[in-house]
Amino acid sequence: MPAITRIECGSRMSQAVIHNRMVYLAGQVGNPGDGVAAQTRTALAEVDRLLALAGSDKSRILTAQIWLADASTVAEMNAVWDAWVPQGHTPARATGESRLVAPEYLVEVIVTAALA
Repeated sequence: MPAITRIECGSRMSQAVIHNRMVYLAGQVGNPGDGVAAQTRTALAEVDRLLALAGSDKSRILTAQIWLADASTVAEMNAVWDAWVPQGHTPARATGESRLVAPEYLVEVIVTAALA
């Protein structure tokens, strides 16, 4: 049976879980008080960091879910995403509007990636 590896495992959740050569990340958010673009940059930097810890990278992302507190900010988020995501390796992606866990959070990014 394949092992399950948990990265930054806490009492409530892990930031990443590896199983069957797949990496599942918890939702990543930015710093409260920052705008959508800054929060998106911070969340994507955390995605990069966690994928590196797992032995993967953003070119191996298979799916991404992005939740915005306000859908009217999608262009601002997309500008940051488009500069970050490697062309030719764009994942399947869904973007939606949702009330996030705290009103200070404006964007949350959830990804699943393959190991390198």
